[in-house]
Amino acid sequence: MSKLLQVRGLGKSFGGVKAVDGIDFTLAKGELLALIGPNGAGKSTTFNMVNGQLPADRGSILLEGQELIDRKPRAIWRMGVGRTFQIAETFASLTVVENVQMALLSHDGRLFSMWRRAADHKRGEALALLEQVGMKSQAERPCSVLAYGDVKRVELAIAMANSPKLLLMDEPTAGMAPQERNSLMALTKQLVVDRGMAVLFTEHSMDVVFAYADRMIVLARGRLIAEGRPLEIRDHPKVQEVYFGSGRTFEKKEKAVSA
Repeated sequence: MSKLLQVRGLGKSFGGVKAVDGIDFTLAKGELLALIGPNGAGKSTTFNMVNGQLPADRGSILLEGQELIDRKPRAIWRMGVGRTFQIAETFASLTVVENVQMALLSHDGRLFSMWRRAADHKRGEALALLEQVGMKSQAERPCSVLAYGDVKRVELAIAMANSPKLLLMDEPTAGMAPQERNSLMALTKQLVVDRGMAVLFTEHSMDVVFAYADRMIVLARGRLIAEGRPLEIRDHPKVQEVYFGSGRTFEKKEKAVSA
């Protein structure tokens, strides 16, 4: 598979603390890569540097050969990097379809006019995106009345508005019931296959990680300590030691996946 994202020597410090300490990894088209680690491992910092929300102190982040370091988040978004957040971000007072229309307008560099109805703008494209995430039937409902799992689907449609090559998903299933988690990640997996894009996601639910990740990278104290397929990571001694501590393994979580 061709390499879409290449991260080399990426580092970020806060005072004397190295939050991310010279990590390297790659991500290919059509791949779901899980970024995991204990609290304070550097996951969010890494995410925010890829997204441009935090400046890197050193290293390189190449998207199809183009450097992302020192670019603003909006510029990175226009280059084809979408993002969802741990806490879903939508306009609660707008309808489902209007939320997606706003994202489409933003991608085109157009400002929404208070004198024109949002329904006049890119409605067909917005409905097509909602159909892909299973939300077309709720297009006219305000986001404020949706169940949380449905809000996450709307957020996914919004993230797809710029036809991303790379989608960053920060704790995509946080706050969701097990059935909702599996439904959202199965949908994401299908979008990856259909669109040929790549997904980098952080996740605390190991059942989600083992069920849907193609590969995993594990951080601890800002350093990359392991990289590989889920079964390789499950049995990796350093991951067992650092991630869970002595005497504990992924075994119980993996059984939950196959149940």
